[in-house]
Amino acid sequence: VQLQASGGGLVRPGGSLRLSCVGSEQFSMYALGWFRQAPGKGREFVATINWNGETTHYADSIKGRFTISRDNSKNTMYLQMNGLKPEDTGVYTCAALNRGPPGSDRWEEYGYRGQGTLVTVSS
Repeated sequence: VQLQASGGGLVRPGGSLRLSCVGSEQFSMYALGWFRQAPGKGREFVATINWNGETTHYADSIKGRFTISRDNSKNTMYLQMNGLKPEDTGVYTCAALNRGPPGSDRWEEYGYRGQGTLVTVSS
């Protein structure tokens, strides 16, 4: 499956953005996840969603502020980000889980990866 993320940009602290990840065929077969990488730091798990959208899992750092969802009829996954903070700045990448259990937060278990989209939170 091929994935393409979009929706990043510059936003002020406290603002909102919605990221989208559009997939190719067989999109609905996969659990999906969002990861991010801040400048000069390692990649960090953000959120994951199972194949039908009924089960989600979030990193503690964004819980209550971000919401992951998907619309399999549109082959699209979303990440609604509210209450953005400067520490949310980074390149956000969407990926499909092709090994490991559903709900995994391990980057190496997401073998299908799209290009990233940059989110900058700054005043």
